[in-house]
Amino acid sequence: MAHRFLLLVVPAYLLLSVSPTLSTNSEGNALNALRSRLSDPTNVLQSWDPTLVNPCTWFHVTCDSNNHVIRLDLGNSNISGTLGSELGELQHLQYLELYRNNIGGKIPKELGNLKNLLSMDLYGNRFQGEIPKSFAKLKSLKFLRLNNNMLTGSIPRELASLSNLKVFDVSNNDLCGTIPIDGPFGSFPIERYHNSFPLPFEVLLGICN
Repeated sequence: MAHRFLLLVVPAYLLLSVSPTLSTNSEGNALNALRSRLSDPTNVLQSWDPTLVNPCTWFHVTCDSNNHVIRLDLGNSNISGTLGSELGELQHLQYLELYRNNIGGKIPKELGNLKNLLSMDLYGNRFQGEIPKSFAKLKSLKFLRLNNNMLTGSIPRELASLSNLKVFDVSNNDLCGTIPIDGPFGSFPIERYHNSFPLPFEVLLGICN
């Protein structure tokens, strides 16, 4: 009976002990994939060592008590390049701070998979393309700042379902279409929407091609 009991307990123990390591390894792989897409002239990512299993020891990365990556702080870091789908693998991420850099390309729709995200600051970059509709899945999101980029298209009406959203800024882009007035959008200051010209609510930002 003793031997049978041990056979049942040991595998469960091993699963519990291995799980955080597997998670941090997966998150480390995602962050290294991000690093490979970026140009880093001032070496702010120098501590991101791909030979280390745990990214929680890297600068600009914050983890919780379970070694899950919950914060990525790379604002004002003089980095350039693009973002990829791998960021969507950071399932425990709460803060994504990439503001005031020179990152371009499209915003990956996979960022909509970050269900624990509270704040996304991508302002002051060179992002192009449309605001992903997948952001409507970010039900915990409180702060979304995409201003001062080169985004086009309209503001997805699906974002009106983000009931926890407190701050929303898409000013100084090349957006068109109308401003949603349902959900939280009716309470945001009008200057957060300024693009090519001033506009009141329910008036076109511009005609979409």
